[in-house]
Amino acid sequence: VFAVSNIGLVIGSSFGGWLADRAGRKPVFIAAVAIFGLFTLLTTLASSFAALIAVRFCAGLGFGAALPNMMAMAAEISAPEKRASTAAAMFCGMPLGGGTSALVTQLLPPDFDWRTLFMIGGVLPVLLIPTLYLLMPETLVRDTTARASRPKVLHALFGDDRALPTLLLWLTFLPTLLILYLILNWLPTLVVANGLDRAAAPQASLAFNFASVAGALLFGRLVDRLDARWPLTLAYVALIASLIALGASKGHAATLILSGAAGFFLLGANYALYGVAAAYYPQSMRGTGCGASVAMGRVGSIIGPLLAGVLLGGGMTAAGVVRYMAPFAAVAAAAVFALSFRRRAPD
Repeated sequence: VFAVSNIGLVIGSSFGGWLADRAGRKPVFIAAVAIFGLFTLLTTLASSFAALIAVRFCAGLGFGAALPNMMAMAAEISAPEKRASTAAAMFCGMPLGGGTSALVTQLLPPDFDWRTLFMIGGVLPVLLIPTLYLLMPETLVRDTTARASRPKVLHALFGDDRALPTLLLWLTFLPTLLILYLILNWLPTLVVANGLDRAAAPQASLAFNFASVAGALLFGRLVDRLDARWPLTLAYVALIASLIALGASKGHAATLILSGAAGFFLLGANYALYGVAAAYYPQSMRGTGCGASVAMGRVGSIIGPLLAGVLLGGGMTAAGVVRYMAPFAAVAAAAVFALSFRRRAPD
């Protein structure tokens, strides 16, 4: 079920950004929110495994289509010197929502019906649609001549000296999301394997999520003030140290602190990168470029948990799996460092 949701995200992000470059950000984003909300609601009615797979895939399509449009709109509603901080602040809603839902789940009685959470998660986006329709601006400048000659996908991604920036963005997003989803899925296992009580597992996940909000706000601000090179490169270097230390951590307090540090550096860099990525594509093809980067990241989110399963099945410990993520963080660090030397789009 988790994998099929992410497959939907890959397809949705690829198609949603491309479509928004042609039909406009606002209508595509509202449609994506509606699809995500409605199919999340339908999850509560799924009466078979096949039905559950279908509705979660469609919900993933909607959520995936929304993401590149959020990236593009964050870049287009903000001043160039505030793009990273605007995108980072916007995407803070994801770890805040994830952390809050995890916290609420811990407070609910054991016999609580899981369908209620999906009902809430589906109703809220649907209720938001009228507000989006009335208040959300259309950020894509209308130009009938340009619309008639929209660039092809390959040109949008690789034309006009964008090939290297596109590949470097993919080399940053893929390992970042690979690490993220491996940790989200296996952090509780690591905590218990390192000898801590099971009650510490959700606490570590909460620390990871909520610390990432502070990281996103800080790194978004730093990137806007200092450019992406050193803040993001050093964030990934610090992530490597955090992962190695987390894998060896035994104490309760140390595990919570290091879990928070991993979230702080990993998602702090990732959400600031959303604003940076949008700047490498001109407005007419920004949705396509952002969508491709998001899709590549979501490929990493599929690979991460699967890779962990293979490594654990091969006899590696949970701590070893977490430390095994350090080389992937190094790839992201090298890619974002190289990316900072490439010219951004003029608009």
